[in-house]
Amino acid sequence: MGDEGRTCVLLIEDDRNIVDLIRSNLTARGYAVIVSMDGTDVLTLLEREQPDIALVDLLLPRTDGFTLCQQLRRHSTLGIIVVSARWEETDKVRALNLGADDYMTKPFGIEELLARINATLRRSRPLPSTEESPAPVRLGDLVIDMAARSVTKGGAPVRLTPTEFALLRELVLHRGSLVSHASLLRRVWGPGYATHTEYVRVYVRRLRAKLETPDGSPLIQTEPRSGYRLIAEQ
Repeated sequence: MGDEGRTCVLLIEDDRNIVDLIRSNLTARGYAVIVSMDGTDVLTLLEREQPDIALVDLLLPRTDGFTLCQQLRRHSTLGIIVVSARWEETDKVRALNLGADDYMTKPFGIEELLARINATLRRSRPLPSTEESPAPVRLGDLVIDMAARSVTKGGAPVRLTPTEFALLRELVLHRGSLVSHASLLRRVWGPGYATHTEYVRVYVRRLRAKLETPDGSPLIQTEPRSGYRLIAEQ
């Protein structure tokens, strides 16, 4: 969290024109913005400033944006949005695999950037629900506590990012039922993502790697060309 309780954005970008554009627009809307021009100081800034979200350019002069995504995700559950001129599908999938929550291609509009930031922050800081919190769900050695936003496996905590937990939450709420790609994308990422199937595909794979036991029965079942189903019991 930034100074005076403001949402803090870590901007990792070497183009001064883009830095000035993003910083001025975000600051005018009440965000605190800290800037790294080459990415070499991001871990120091992460520890000192504790930003809520990072905007990461992939093409930096002294470091690799993919490596930065990996480093940020290893040390924090903050939101990560890649903002890059690279538009290839392989780059997007790689960034998501390394822990990015979203991927934007330059050029972009400020309103679109703000919408993406707000959507990512909603996952990390969800609004309090007026509904009664459901009891923890037990699936084999997994315990999923929706109210505490926590997961344990065999009694040990499992570290999930806000986006991973948001996806797991949707599957748990509909466990035993097929949930379509489009429904998961709308509910987790937002209404503008219904066709971005690579997002849900990558994040289901991330959940499986963290929650399923090698050689054990699958927790999340794939329904080809339809969606996913969380097993009702284990």
